[in-house]
Amino acid sequence: MTIYEKFGFKPGINACGTVTRLGGTRLSPEVTKAMTDASKSFIPMHDFHKKAGEYVAELLGVEACCITCGAAAGLAITGAACMSRGEQAKVLRLPDTTGMPGEILMLKSHRILYDQAILLSGARVKEIGSTSFASSDLVEAEINENTALFVYIAENENVRGSVPLPELISVLKKHNIPIVVDAAAELPPVKNIIGYLKAGADMVLFSGGKEIRGPQDSGLILGSKEFIDACTANCCPNYSIGRSMKISKEVIAGLVAAVELFVDKDYDKQIKDWEDMSNKIAKSLENRTDIEIRTGYPTEPGIQPVDILRVFLKPLRMSALELQEKLQNAPTPVYVNIHNYNIVLNPQCLEPEELDPLIEAFKMCLD
Repeated sequence: MTIYEKFGFKPGINACGTVTRLGGTRLSPEVTKAMTDASKSFIPMHDFHKKAGEYVAELLGVEACCITCGAAAGLAITGAACMSRGEQAKVLRLPDTTGMPGEILMLKSHRILYDQAILLSGARVKEIGSTSFASSDLVEAEINENTALFVYIAENENVRGSVPLPELISVLKKHNIPIVVDAAAELPPVKNIIGYLKAGADMVLFSGGKEIRGPQDSGLILGSKEFIDACTANCCPNYSIGRSMKISKEVIAGLVAAVELFVDKDYDKQIKDWEDMSNKIAKSLENRTDIEIRTGYPTEPGIQPVDILRVFLKPLRMSALELQEKLQNAPTPVYVNIHNYNIVLNPQCLEPEELDPLIEAFKMCLD
């Protein structure tokens, strides 16, 4: 009996992608072996955390890396790093920001549910502009001696009230204000690993439990050594706000193994495989009169990564919500997203052998 069966769950087919609510991703045998091996011994965690970060940075071709327990933890840690600059007295004082800059700037249109993590550092967020308009001039007008950091949300880069990252970087660099890009789910394309840093960002955040395919509770802060050292000072296992965001030796080992696999992966082939999956699903259901179905790519913020071909299915005899619920209650549950009254299928976490059961579940739930 599996742990899921023990608690009455029926494992299902994930057509949503690497989402936290379904447990992230599947771990490869290499990752689970690394985690099991790590669990059998004891090592000095400070040194292990540091060495693993250096190794991951080398693999990814960046200057430095701090491993965290997720991208949201990365928001809290980078906030703490830019306020304290790694000075121990300030690190230990947080979330009390007395005597240090305590304000983090964000575009109003870039506010997301996850940015609450920033507040854990003790920082206050100042919103700039409106949901429909902002500019680099407005950003520059808000910079003062209390400004610690600017946070840019990659998924909102193209919303109406956004400002192109290069424009912001030119202003922020002039005033020596660091900028962190939250790119938690922005893989693929792989070029994003270094792309934001090449553009001038000081740090970039990625989830380890999404396309990198590491443990769900893992993440990466990549960037310059100066700022990564300050992040490490605020990160577990040090005594700081990051102590409550603990990273186990097993998670570190699993993430390292996942990054090793990630850098060797053929993404041209992977993208083609995902395209083939989406096209097969759409082809298998295209002649039905009770749905409208098409393939395409996401064009709105909040749906990542955008480079993976999706299936958009609009039921005509029931609501998308009703179909979603029927799929979740099928003999083999199928988990799907809804967007603009469409069922959206993302093949990112599908295995080839799951396609036929998924198609049959749709046919059964539509009839």
